[in-house]
Amino acid sequence: MYPEAGERHNLPHFHGRYGGQRATFSIESGDVLASTLPRAQLRLVQAWVELHRNELEACWQLLVSGGSSNKIAPLK
Repeated sequence: MYPEAGERHNLPHFHGRYGGQRATFSIESGDVLASTLPRAQLRLVQAWVELHRNELEACWQLLVSGGSSNKIAPLK
């Protein structure tokens, strides 16, 4: 996770990438907010959110308070 210049963050979310495609996911629900990812990759990321939600929420809090987020284990 990283802050994006000029972007105002109200809804806790994160961005995922697969190849040249991107998606935005809600941290709270794992819902897809926007996406060009293939369905199989979307489902993998949603499962990953379930496993790492607490870490994602902690990273979000660090980012909105001006800090840097911690690394979270990627999909393997």
